[in-house]
Amino acid sequence: MTSDFDRRELIALAGLGGLGVVFGSAIAPPAAAQVYGGSTTAAPEDFFFVQLSDTHWGFKDDAINPDAAGTFKKVVAAINALSRQPDFIVFTGDMTHTTDDPKERRSRMAAMRDMISALKVKDVRFAPGDHDAQKDRGEAYQEFFGKLNYTFDHKGYHFIVLDNTSDPDQKLGDAQIAWLAADLRQLAAGTPVVVLTHRPLFELYRPWGWWTPDGDKALELLKPFKPTVFYGHIHHEHHTTAVGAVHHATTSLMIPLYPAGTRPDRTTVPWDPKRPYQGMGWRTVSARGKGTAWDIQQPGVS
Repeated sequence: MTSDFDRRELIALAGLGGLGVVFGSAIAPPAAAQVYGGSTTAAPEDFFFVQLSDTHWGFKDDAINPDAAGTFKKVVAAINALSRQPDFIVFTGDMTHTTDDPKERRSRMAAMRDMISALKVKDVRFAPGDHDAQKDRGEAYQEFFGKLNYTFDHKGYHFIVLDNTSDPDQKLGDAQIAWLAADLRQLAAGTPVVVLTHRPLFELYRPWGWWTPDGDKALELLKPFKPTVFYGHIHHEHHTTAVGAVHHATTSLMIPLYPAGTRPDRTTVPWDPKRPYQGMGWRTVSARGKGTAWDIQQPGVS
């Protein structure tokens, strides 16, 4: 079955024979599409959504991104220009860049809210990032973007938004884990479950803080549903399986980072005038067969 996208908007999909560990690159070429968990011929598309992450509004460093003021606006225009609009859009955290000034924090969030309002799709969901929520335990974030953790359902899929950033230790915390357990008890067996969060729930690379200290507790609860997790925080594409779940990290829209362990310290990818916006991008995700296959495309910024 061919995709419902305009042919100019998709490249040929590369099927993978079973999900393995695919270490993404911070400078992966744009519009790289892959199929995870099955084949696009196995089932028609259930729906598709757009994932955005790590816009870091307020960040300024010309050596990393001299177009800090314009990058997100370009992406809004690109999404609005799609021949078919997504069912909804999700932001997996760090909409704004951290600041110690509460007034400036709210100013940045207000600016992001106004830019987001320019999207044609009005069903927009948010998960908090550490830059958004850690300084004040999510107080300002909730004023502009809503609850820190919640659920919603779409076409038979159950989506769970988890907060692993507002806690000073970046934990989910016992109360949220108990909330998750209660939510999962209400689901029928076989319900496809999708988790949206900011930090990786599993231990991707502890030296760089790329993990959630009690994330394994949540993943153990989720394991019977064989969930798919979409997250941000690491600022590059990454795909793997861990603790019974499939995990897909996406790129940042502002600050590209080199993959875990490839440098002695966490390092940004410098701006290259010959390859502008390298390592920056957004994601379209098509769900097929009640979560048995996911078509993931990573358009770049232009």
